[in-house]
This record gives sequence, C-alpha cells and structure tokens, in this order.
Amino acid sequence: MRRPLPLLLLLLLLPASFAAAAKKCQTCKDIVHRFNQGLVETAKKNFGGGNTAWEEKTLSKYESSEIRLVEIIEKLCDSSNFECNNMVEEHEEHIEKWWFKMKKKYPDLLKWLCVETIEVCCPPGTYGPDCLACVGGSERPCHGNGLCDGEGSRDGDGSCSCSLGYSGTFCLDCADGYFSTLRNSTHAVCTACHQACTACTGSTNKDCKECRVGWIKNEDACIDVDECSEETNPCKEDRFCLNTDGSYSCRACDSSCSGCTGEGPGRCKECRGGYTLEDGKCVDIDECSQAEKACGKADRDCVNTPGSYTCVCPVGFEEKDGSCLATAKADGEEAEAAEPPPREDL
Repeated sequence: MRRPLPLLLLLLLLPASFAAAAKKCQTCKDIVHRFNQGLVETAKKNFGGGNTAWEEKTLSKYESSEIRLVEIIEKLCDSSNFECNNMVEEHEEHIEKWWFKMKKKYPDLLKWLCVETIEVCCPPGTYGPDCLACVGGSERPCHGNGLCDGEGSRDGDGSCSCSLGYSGTFCLDCADGYFSTLRNSTHAVCTACHQACTACTGSTNKDCKECRVGWIKNEDACIDVDECSEETNPCKEDRFCLNTDGSYSCRACDSSCSGCTGEGPGRCKECRGGYTLEDGKCVDIDECSQAEKACGKADRDCVNTPGSYTCVCPVGFEEKDGSCLATAKADGEEAEAAEPPPREDL
C-alpha cells in the first residue's frame, strides 16, 4: 500500500504544479495561435500541378484537405520548443479529429481543444483544476478592477490583484490616495485624490482628510510647504534651492559663482576666482588682455578659458622638455631648436 505524501511536501509541490499547469495552457494557446496563422497563410493555396479537377473530386477541396492540415501542423512549433512539439505529438489525433469532423460544429479551436478536450485551459473568467468562477464572477472577474490569479488556465487560486486605486478582496474598495465616486454590490469607481492628500473625500486640496508630507493645512486646504523660503537652506553651498509641489530640488550654481541664490551668473553670492562682477553678473576675466603678461615665458601664447587661462606654444611649434621647438618638416628632418617669432606686446 502506498503511503500518502506528508502535508508539508504536498504544500511544497503545489506551486510547481500550478506553474506547470499555466505553462501547458500557454503552450496550447500558442499552438492554436500558430494554427490560425497557418489557416491565413494557406487560405489561397491549392493543389499545384496535376489534374486539379480530379484532385477536387477525389481528395476534396484543398480548403479542408489533409494536405493543408499537414502543412499547417508542420509549422506549429519551432524545432527547439520541446513543450510545443511534445503537445502536438501527443494530441495530433485530436487536431485531426477537429479538422475533419468537429470544425463546423465547434469553430473555436482554442475552446474545443485547450478547454474542453485536453483540459489544460479554462474559459475566460474561471481558474484552477475545476475552472471555478473568479472572485466577482466569470463575467467581470474582480468586478472589473483587477486580475484574477490563474484566469483562463488550470492554475492559480482565483484571488484578485487589484488595479491601481483599488483594494480589498473583491477590489471594490478604494486604496489610499483615492476616493469613491461610485459604489454598489457589483461596481466601484475610485478616483485619485489631489496630490496634496494622503486620503480624501473629493478631488481638490480642500477635500483632504490628511495632508501629505511637504504640504501643510492652511485654513480649509492643504498647501505646499516652500522649503526654499525657510531660514536654513536645505541645499549645499554650491547649489540653490528650487521649490516644487510637495518637495524641492537642489540645482548646481553657475560655474562663475561661489554660492548662489538662484540660476545663472546674476544670482551669485560672490564671484569665483577668475570672474569679476559687472552689471550685476559674474563675468570671466580675460587674463590674456591684461597689461601684465599672464604667461611668464615670452615664447608662449596666452589662451583665455572660462575662469582661467592657459599658455601654449605658437602655431608651428610644439612643447618638448619645457621649451617650444619647431615642428618636424615634411621631408622628415628632425625638429631643430629655434626661437619662436617675436610676439607683439598686448
């Protein structure tokens, strides 16, 4: 006598069996989908060559012929899809039976094959081994506000995963941040609260039961807290505060600023080194245009950069070992040390 499996082992095996059931249903659905594709692809074909009149009389029309069925079956599965090929091989007789005998009476192959014959799927709105109705009924699973676990397969427990804004076993309740605009025993409509509310009775910031973080109750409404107007700046020294609804963000100061109160060179607290204040804005100092030469060596050209400058060799010269040497000639001769042309004082 076979001993019954321990309860714990049965519970551990259940998820795997449910997953296998769902996979079989999906495989069957894929086969039916490919079969319907095959019907479309072969719809305008006919027997090629030979005595067509004899073929139609003896073998019946190509539309319902065995030749057409074989062509369709051959393309139902990819060669690497073991589950698909195994299912087709196992139930090929059923497919042939539907094709030759049941197609007219039962035109829906998915329903006839997957649901009623090999029983790997369930009708819409039902779930599990016995195809029980989902919560809320098979016509409107989860009352139209969620997804039924295992719907359409022999898998799942029929519980509801509610859509955004809905909650509860039956998906008839409103989730936090939503309020009810319609509710009866079979229907519920939930609408989002104003962004200022954690819970509400209506759609405006005056209908809040409680204000969200970043908002504060002011008389009869929840209004935004302007964190940027507080005495202590919530941002670092090189950033400025930008208020947003219910929050704030810290943005980088302009590169010309050493601390700032807003965006751009006109909102600097102080100018960074290499910049100077002109007409209320921090602007770059052109060190290369100053009376005193910025570059210590006479053989260097001064190139201004934002907030600074750089010293480079003149055109036709390159730096090597701290000196500017003439670049190599076209015939490959090595560069010779030479004095750069005299530069005019700026």
